[in-house]
Amino acid sequence: MADNTFVFEIFTPEYSFFNGTIEAFTFTAQDGGEWTILKDHEPMIAVLQPGVVKIKKDGEWREAISSEGYMQISSKGAVLFARTCEWPEDVDRNRAERARQQAEEALRQSHSQAEFRANQAMLARAMARLRNSRTRSNIK
Repeated sequence: MADNTFVFEIFTPEYSFFNGTIEAFTFTAQDGGEWTILKDHEPMIAVLQPGVVKIKKDGEWREAISSEGYMQISSKGAVLFARTCEWPEDVDRNRAERARQQAEEALRQSHSQAEFRANQAMLARAMARLRNSRTRSNIK
């Protein structure tokens, strides 16, 4: 049986979130398209949209919630760089709801296009955390 695995890493500014050998991962690119990456994918760089990153390891899929960032594939494997990344069960729903409310208010009060885009990203991040933690157990 052929080895269909490759090295995959996820980094945030604070820490290495994931580092392992996987069979595939799926992410949503900035253009809204969903990409699934397998071993020996052509080298590329893509901008990551806030949402879910699905990771297939040992035949099982696991999801992580990621903010905006970018992803690079090379002959050595794949690396995803995101501002934040967390497992659904680690999401503090109360904090995420407060972040959503703050982002919505900041969006309403944006004074420039740059502020508006930054506040849109903040809202997208909060909504991704809420949407993807909803069906998971989140006991704290």
